[in-house]
Amino acid sequence: MPSHPAPPGAPRPSAPLPALWLAVALSMGAAVSLGITRFAYALLLPPMREDLGWSYTLAGAMNTVNALGYLLGALATPWLLRRVAPGTVLVAGAALASVFMGLSGFFVDAVPLLLQRLLAGGASALVFIAGGLLAARLGAHVEGRGGLLLGLYYGGTGWGISLSALLVPAVLAGAPAPHAWGWAWWALALACALATAALLWPARRLQALAAPAPAATAFNLQHPPARLRWRALAPALLGYGLFGVGYIGYMTFVVALLREQGASGAAVTWFYALLGLAVVLSSRIWAGLLDRSRGGQALALLSGLLGVATVLPALTSSWPVVLGSGLLFGGVFLSVVASTTALVRHNLPQVLWASGISAFTIVFAAGQIVGPTVVGWIADGPGGLARGLVFSACALWAGALVASRQKPLSAPAASA
Repeated sequence: MPSHPAPPGAPRPSAPLPALWLAVALSMGAAVSLGITRFAYALLLPPMREDLGWSYTLAGAMNTVNALGYLLGALATPWLLRRVAPGTVLVAGAALASVFMGLSGFFVDAVPLLLQRLLAGGASALVFIAGGLLAARLGAHVEGRGGLLLGLYYGGTGWGISLSALLVPAVLAGAPAPHAWGWAWWALALACALATAALLWPARRLQALAAPAPAATAFNLQHPPARLRWRALAPALLGYGLFGVGYIGYMTFVVALLREQGASGAAVTWFYALLGLAVVLSSRIWAGLLDRSRGGQALALLSGLLGVATVLPALTSSWPVVLGSGLLFGGVFLSVVASTTALVRHNLPQVLWASGISAFTIVFAAGQIVGPTVVGWIADGPGGLARGLVFSACALWAGALVASRQKPLSAPAASA
């Protein structure tokens, strides 16, 4: 059977893409940007709060400013990606995140620590968006496996969570006082640096997968897509913003709640490590749903399940139920993130994928700014952390309801 020549401008890799291994290596970006830079803080919050005399409001503000940095980074990333290759943005962002994580171990005053969390959030946004774009492009070149490859990338967050769960308690137990938590920041920075080195291979191999130029049809010659029309994706965007509000309260304060409920250090380590492992396994669990769902169905279903997982520790301290909460949460929450990239991939032309992913990242970051401080403020009042997680669950269920209104787009959501 004769072979057909590749269209002009199509990528010509020197060898077939080892897609699964590239996705796994690329997932180290998600491990850095969320698994370590964002979520390891939950393990450090209790010892830092006890050592430095913080209120829950200030403790939550540390993740609020991290989310603010993430928002600023998300706003800057589309501009940056128009000028710099995504692989370069990915590696540079991971290197910066490693530096800012390490700097957090040198300060005890709130202001410089807040600044480091802000800068780390900005760097992590560069990593997460650039990595998500490369994962989406990789999926487009491997027919029938796009959902799995996206899930593998986002599931890398779980490797970061599990590594943090094992690393932080071990360092805290062996580090000298005072401020033993500073050594944990340095250990996490080293882990980020090693993950950054692992990103060099996928960043180099995937540079060839540039977004193809749109075909020269009469329509796009007269109406070249220049920007994303956010209104077409409004239900999904609003639902995803509420997901940002809800999930981050759990990931910021669940370890502190378990400590309040009397869980041992070993139990907390197992809880967080298994949560991270569930994140990794979720890439396979939900791959089919991400491939089939072209509207907001996946986002709505997964957000609803996440609300159930979030409310359980607020209702009972029974260890089997709490552990089930962590497993369900880990098995769902990064697939919510993957569902928005799948939605972009299903409904937008490739030339708008970077803008679409950035749009969802912006509303995600905006929600995360609200969540930790509100939950911390609630936790400082009657009802404590348990009432704060009830608020988080309600935000997730509201997001699920809104996202269920998102319909597949009948035409590319772009305007000239």
